[in-house]
Amino acid sequence: MPNIKTKSVREAEVQRDWWVVSAARQPLGRLASRIAHILQGKHKPYFTRHVDCGDFVIVLDAAKVSLSGNKMHDKIYYRHTGYIGGLKEERAEHLLQRSPETMIQRAVRGMLPHNVLGRQMLKKLKVYPGEQHPHQAQQPQPLEF
Repeated sequence: MPNIKTKSVREAEVQRDWWVVSAARQPLGRLASRIAHILQGKHKPYFTRHVDCGDFVIVLDAAKVSLSGNKMHDKIYYRHTGYIGGLKEERAEHLLQRSPETMIQRAVRGMLPHNVLGRQMLKKLKVYPGEQHPHQAQQPQPLEF
């Protein structure tokens, strides 16, 4: 049997790429799961679970994301103010009009690890409601799904 060693990569050895994705007419859940896959670095051959190996992802056209069925009217997002009786709710259609970036960020956050590493991965997600973004200097590559 040959000597095969599993490589465990360190944070300094990770090479991060920049990807740009258009959310126009994409189902929210499918888009979020693919973005979470890239942010975690699971697409790389040297994926290491306890190290942030992921790439940066820029999401454009967040205001044009779609939800299947009646979710646009029926789905409710909850948040709490921290005060007694401070539970607030907002329908998906209102959240999409008010802050389309929040809808995609919340969907992706739910698919990342719920610990310090997941919060670190979420910082590499950049979401914009339109087609313009300020990251041209990083030369992002288009990511097709």
